[in-house]
Amino acid sequence: MEKNRLNQAIDKLKSTGVRMTPQRYAILEFLLTSMGHPTADEIYRALEDKFPNMSVATVYNNLRVFKEAGLVRELTYGDASSRFDANMEEHYHIICRECGRIVDFDYPSLVDVEKEAARKTGFRVENHRMEIYGVCAECQNEKAV
Repeated sequence: MEKNRLNQAIDKLKSTGVRMTPQRYAILEFLLTSMGHPTADEIYRALEDKFPNMSVATVYNNLRVFKEAGLVRELTYGDASSRFDANMEEHYHIICRECGRIVDFDYPSLVDVEKEAARKTGFRVENHRMEIYGVCAECQNEKAV
């Protein structure tokens, strides 16, 4: 399944005139196969052994290209670093206040809430973002020890 998503992403990039470099391929593959929410620095560290001449700026520039192509979304939760999510389906996130871990979870879309907000305010609603905060099981276990 990941290979199919990777090929579709490559085709999308190529159709917009983006050239596929080995570094770009590796960054995209990392994002699509990990399905985590890494920072640019985490991606860089994961790939630096394979690409010793690649810079953090290269990672940031490629993430910008992927974001503009609609392949990733940038997640900002008030801390200093953005995280990147390659899961473009509608979903929500729960964030650990201790370690910063982000986990996807599915929940019925809040379309009715958007419609009600538009009706009550006169706004044209474009999107929404819901975040849930707590402490993950690993951090709870560390505190219990």
